[in-house]
Amino acid sequence: MHAYIFPGQGSQFSGMGRNLYDTSDLAKQLFEQANEIAGFRLSDTMFSGTGEELKQTNVTQPAVFLHSVIAYKKLENITPDMVAGHSLGEFSALVANGVLSFEDGLKLVIIRAGAMQKACELNPSTMAAVLALDDAKAEEICNQIQNETGEIVVPANYNCPGQLVISGSIKGIEIACVKMKEAGAKRALVLPVGGAFHSPLMTPAREELAQAIHSTTFNNPSCPVYQNVVAKAVTDPMQIQQNLIDQLTGAVKWTQCVQAMINDGATEFTEVGPGKVLQGLVLKIYKEAIVNGRN
Repeated sequence: MHAYIFPGQGSQFSGMGRNLYDTSDLAKQLFEQANEIAGFRLSDTMFSGTGEELKQTNVTQPAVFLHSVIAYKKLENITPDMVAGHSLGEFSALVANGVLSFEDGLKLVIIRAGAMQKACELNPSTMAAVLALDDAKAEEICNQIQNETGEIVVPANYNCPGQLVISGSIKGIEIACVKMKEAGAKRALVLPVGGAFHSPLMTPAREELAQAIHSTTFNNPSCPVYQNVVAKAVTDPMQIQQNLIDQLTGAVKWTQCVQAMINDGATEFTEVGPGKVLQGLVLKIYKEAIVNGRN
């Protein structure tokens, strides 16, 4: 069975999507439509913006979504058996399986990005990558810090075995990095991000996103989506909505999503969108998988 997977924030690069724009009338039309919906020349920033400009959450999220969806729409006569996306990529996946229209997906991503940006400004916070430490041990340390200090520290991204991202207050993450290394982590490295994504510190963004999601049409999917917060196949539109809302403050269980897709028969994974991050993660989770990319 064939799974199509869609990347999230962090896969952006200067010049992204330029080749699609130059070689496809469909791509050109969708880029121009996106510029209109966004209210600024998103395509210009993607094609010639600096790395710094592309790193702004309110640019990155629509840029990665747009690149992924256009790359998918250029694949003709594709019928995936299942789809999944990493964090933001879940919105691209939901366009691919027909749950969201392109326009509605982009509008939700823009609202999500703006709400997350505001939440970051309200609560200075950050994230850190923890390498080569057992997930259960890392979870235990996060709980211990929260109980002892009251600082927020939670697992945010289960990327692959031995690669966990934690999220929380600046002080909480600093304490966690020391304790993770003491517990045997190969590295515990603070990431250059502007906030604690996938943690309770995103709660201010949740209400705004929930309102937008509830007023958007969610269709029946053409195939199941394996959603980050539940790590299993979902086909009910109302449940898909709720899981998307919960994802803002809940962990991205990518390892568990890929394992669930494999358990349900997936043997081939195609990453659609910028970069190759997910292909690498899939191979670390299941080295026998067939992986490829479309961008």
